[in-house]
Amino acid sequence: MIDLTTIQNLIATHGLWVVAPIAVLEGPIVSVISAWLAQRGLFDLTQLILVLVLADLAGDALLYALGRWGLHLLPATWLRRVGLREGRLRLMSRKFGHQGGRILTLGKLTHAAGAAVLVAAGLARMPFAAFMLYNTLATIPKTLAFVALGYLIGHTYRLIYLWLSNASLAVLAAMAIALAAWMLRLRACK
Repeated sequence: MIDLTTIQNLIATHGLWVVAPIAVLEGPIVSVISAWLAQRGLFDLTQLILVLVLADLAGDALLYALGRWGLHLLPATWLRRVGLREGRLRLMSRKFGHQGGRILTLGKLTHAAGAAVLVAAGLARMPFAAFMLYNTLATIPKTLAFVALGYLIGHTYRLIYLWLSNASLAVLAAMAIALAAWMLRLRACK
């Protein structure tokens, strides 16, 4: 995590050249801060939105690639330990084949689950074109919402960041509990 003051100073100093790479890592809060700076006249809003959407999609593609090509490099024992056996991967692949758009949209909009869902889409070998289409459809309204938030009340970006962090932590905690329950159920079925 990059310090918020550092993010603000980098964006204000270097403009859109630094917005894109930072937005790949810290999308929502970068959208809020840079939209606030656009409201103050530092950026063209249309160009900023385009950069933020493209950065978000680039980050999504990287997470997809990690799932598609990176996780297979892990030892099979590790993958089995977290429940990623061959049969389960086939089932996940079918789920993404039938409900990929719905799963991706839900993952993107919950933010905290987003990275895991994007990696899972790659792991399930969801077709990349469909992956990017659904992500684009979910990214545009999400980015526009964060830009609007930043444009209107971006001066409270520290408070907005706190809200985002707390909401993400709550979703992650719920996911961790669900994952633990799922793993306990798997062990009980053995």
